[in-house]
Amino acid sequence: MDFGFLGVLCALCGQLVFSVVSFSALAASIELRDDRGKIVALTRPAQRIVAAAPHLTELAFAAGAGAQLVGVARFSDFPQAALGVTQVGDAARIDVERVIALEPDLILAWKSGNQAGDIERLERLGYAVFVSEPARLSDIPRLLRAIGTLAGNAPAAERAAAAFEQDLRSLRAQFGAAPKVRVFYEVWHRPLITVNGAHMISDVITLCGGENVFAAVPLLTPTVSLEAVAAARPEVILGGSQAQGGAEFAREWRAAAVGTLRELPAFHVDPDLIQRQTSRIVEGARAICAHLERVRGSRQDAKGAKETY
Repeated sequence: MDFGFLGVLCALCGQLVFSVVSFSALAASIELRDDRGKIVALTRPAQRIVAAAPHLTELAFAAGAGAQLVGVARFSDFPQAALGVTQVGDAARIDVERVIALEPDLILAWKSGNQAGDIERLERLGYAVFVSEPARLSDIPRLLRAIGTLAGNAPAAERAAAAFEQDLRSLRAQFGAAPKVRVFYEVWHRPLITVNGAHMISDVITLCGGENVFAAVPLLTPTVSLEAVAAARPEVILGGSQAQGGAEFAREWRAAAVGTLRELPAFHVDPDLIQRQTSRIVEGARAICAHLERVRGSRQDAKGAKETY
């Protein structure tokens, strides 16, 4: 028996086994570029995920990764199951010590909402942090797919993303070519805050055939005066800053408004459906589209009355 030959053969077998294991590990790894342009790498799909903003919690559930969430930001209240997950601070300040205690293998963070210092500290500690900045409606399905890939739930995430995209196509086909309606959108009432054209809410207004009267303002969420709103000549006021229903929102707007602004129709939009960057924003879009259709209908009624007269 040539024991030297057997030794060489065993060494080769060992190298082959090592190569197969190494190849398998490589094949199982996941690499995705986040919205900072950084590559986030995982050796396997994330099993313990922290979502550092309420909209990221919703997106994780929608992408089929709700069961893998071990930590969420304060105010993560949808779906109901999110209320039972450990809270790790809020979007403005992550409780890093609590995150460490949860031993996550992935953290979902919000570029403009979370503190850059918190994100950097977590990365220095060795955690994988996927940072996103959803600004357009098209970012919602993109992020659903990204979270699905990172969490190993790609099929469920793809179904959610495709359904969202189909809903957008249907709304665009129905309202995209409709006569324009000039819109003032109130994000908050004291001080009076609105959105510019780079905000996702403005994207929704455009989807519904509306025109954001402050689209050209440089700031994403500028503070404006009632006089500036009047000068912008909106035809309708939409707002999601308060929990009240439509009638109360309209009354409060008219009580605060000046001049011709008091005569404008004012419609409430549930802030959870329009001011969170989640797949539920399509429900907010349906509400806005319906409100703008009412304005168009009033135009037609007024035109018919004038022609009759």
